[in-house]
Amino acid sequence: MTIEQKNEDQIKIQIFKALADESRLEIIRVIRDKKGELSCGEVGEKINISKSTASYHFKTLRDAGLISTRKETRNKYVKLREDTFGKYLPGFLDLL
Repeated sequence: MTIEQKNEDQIKIQIFKALADESRLEIIRVIRDKKGELSCGEVGEKINISKSTASYHFKTLRDAGLISTRKETRNKYVKLREDTFGKYLPGFLDLL
């Protein structure tokens, strides 16, 4: 196995671990349905989780390359990384 294959495997493992949680799948669904960017607070409200719990889930999804976040003043916004889904999970978003 080459170094590139090992790196690709590690990326896939991180992605699958991130998606192996019901709350994180729901976060992905909410962002997908919005078809754009949402504030972290909006996502937390839609799935009824606390700010600290949402923050933990956002970090896990961001570390796996599944979402990106940006900060504007006091608000954080999230959106899907469609490039990651397209490369590693083609068609996945349509199945949710």
